[in-house]
Amino acid sequence: MRTLPVLAFALLSTLPCPAADWPQFLGPNRDSTTAEKVPAWTDKPKELWRQPVGEAHSSPVAANGTVYAFYKLRDKEEEALAAFDAKTGERKWEKTYKRTTFTNVFGNGPRGTPTVAGDRVYTFGSTGVLACWDAKTGDLKWKLETLQEFDAQNLFFGISTSPTVVGKHVIVMVGGKGAGVVGVDTDTGKVAWRATEDRASYASPIVVGDKDPEVVFLTGDHMRSLKADTGKEVWKVPFVDKLMESSTTPVKAGDLYVAGSVTVGSIAVKLEDGKPIQAWKNDKLTCYFSTPVVVGDHLYMVNGGMGRRNAAVTLRCVEAKTGKVLWEKANVGTYHAALVKTGDGNLLFLSDSGTLSLLKPNAEKYTELCAAKVCGFTWAHPAVSDGRVFVRDDKNLIALQVGE
Repeated sequence: MRTLPVLAFALLSTLPCPAADWPQFLGPNRDSTTAEKVPAWTDKPKELWRQPVGEAHSSPVAANGTVYAFYKLRDKEEEALAAFDAKTGERKWEKTYKRTTFTNVFGNGPRGTPTVAGDRVYTFGSTGVLACWDAKTGDLKWKLETLQEFDAQNLFFGISTSPTVVGKHVIVMVGGKGAGVVGVDTDTGKVAWRATEDRASYASPIVVGDKDPEVVFLTGDHMRSLKADTGKEVWKVPFVDKLMESSTTPVKAGDLYVAGSVTVGSIAVKLEDGKPIQAWKNDKLTCYFSTPVVVGDHLYMVNGGMGRRNAAVTLRCVEAKTGKVLWEKANVGTYHAALVKTGDGNLLFLSDSGTLSLLKPNAEKYTELCAAKVCGFTWAHPAVSDGRVFVRDDKNLIALQVGE
């Protein structure tokens, strides 16, 4: 049996990561969980501050008292990383780089979320620019034009993978020939390894294992595991979305690896003598880009969201071992809703309409404790840190007080 996901950030940094930090996409362990307790609210959560930001679906991250936002500058083909004081919202700095032209009907800004590791921040932009920034000053340490470097094509909606830091490597999915996934030296930006012929997807990986960590990706062709230090293949299972729009992060549920797609449902894989075996498949569990969350023996999943007309998503409670649906709550969003398991065992739920809810996990029925409208339309995942929830919509980064 493999170990549970480990904190990739801690493998790089020699500095301890405070428990309150949310330094990467989906949180410290990239599993949408936090140790922070979030009590039910009676009134709307207090808004502490808001700051204008540019266009993006990239999520905020928080580390060492600073919140980072990654976005496109208005009327410019430039992507920007900005740092804000987590308590006051004061903008500390905003730094940019130029990118090649990119436009899309579903948004022109970056989709990948920054990763904070030690004194660096790593970003991966819509046109494949992998960049390393000084976390305190915003100075650009290096950048790599991955699509040009690996002769790869951009995706229809733009590069969306969030960078993953393991040891001395920052790992991203590119989709180039012999460079489906690449590992880059965190200090220099030089290519350390390249692996697979897989096409890129819009998904980000998880990290498993302590002493010999692996990265588990949902690529355009497989769910697969690679050695984090070399890119060597460990195992793979074919899994191809018909629209080539796989966007969800794989989930570790006990001894199962679960992956979801927008058209062909979800699968669960377990390893027997090191070989992957399909444990179950449920065609109904179509995940667009909301990653499931594990709570005990159950998966909470947001399914559906296809089509530009009458799109809607459904929240489902699923038995993790079998893929059996125990209950469902329809019309909880249009394309997306984000889930976070809190330290007191509840679920924060942010719909793409901007409504934040607190749910009590219940294998028998949907149980809502409270809800409030907190922002505009959003596809960004919230960050939970030090008694605050940070959300963003198409105009603002917002800090909400939800704990002590």
